[in-house]
Amino acid sequence: MTEDSGVTFTQMVALTAKLPRRGRGFWYSVAIDLLWPFVVVFVRMTMSGRNHIPKRGPVLLASNHVSNSDPVTLTAFALASDRVPRYLAKASLWKTPVLGWVMSSGRHIPVDRGSVRAGLALDGVRDSLADGQCVIVYPEGTFTSDPDGWPMKGKNGVARVALATRAPVVPVAQWGTRDLLPPGKFVPRPWRKVQVVAGAEVDLSDLYDLEPTKPVLDEATARIMGAITTLLVGVRELPHPGSR
Repeated sequence: MTEDSGVTFTQMVALTAKLPRRGRGFWYSVAIDLLWPFVVVFVRMTMSGRNHIPKRGPVLLASNHVSNSDPVTLTAFALASDRVPRYLAKASLWKTPVLGWVMSSGRHIPVDRGSVRAGLALDGVRDSLADGQCVIVYPEGTFTSDPDGWPMKGKNGVARVALATRAPVVPVAQWGTRDLLPPGKFVPRPWRKVQVVAGAEVDLSDLYDLEPTKPVLDEATARIMGAITTLLVGVRELPHPGSR
């Protein structure tokens, strides 16, 4: 597999043997081994910017979110970058048959959306980062509601964790996953083009020693979302329409 190129079957076979396996957990590993061949054989996937993801140590990958297929392609991207990703995901997934086993096995982090316990999920993110893990987060908290798929305003939770832990935040943009698995559909459409690109770490260093007030958190969040949006502009080769 090479940067900015599609993945051939031969390259997939060669890369498969190099995918990180330590710490995946049994059921998470089974899911990866089942889905990886589908991604590289039936998805026209391109990846770039993997050099921005540190090979070890704590890191937050902050991505846009447009489809239920996003975690599959983003997991493939992280694995190809030699990292086993953990997800901050809605707690109801842990109650789903089979998928619940995968979420528990993979040491993912449940969040009770819309409840007073939602903030406790940030403690789980901090613990994972303290353990040197790669944690994938969607700063928007849900699928974008923008009709053209552009990112919405992000929530401040990711910024709060980033400033508290000083873990690097690497922006990631995905495009094509909504075409791969449109909203409301459960069967993916093969041979769709999906692009995933990571950018340079978002610079938050001037905010580290400040009190995490709302203006400070808003500024950090705006930088993170701005970096994601800039990457997406490059992927789509379209100008951003501005705030809606």
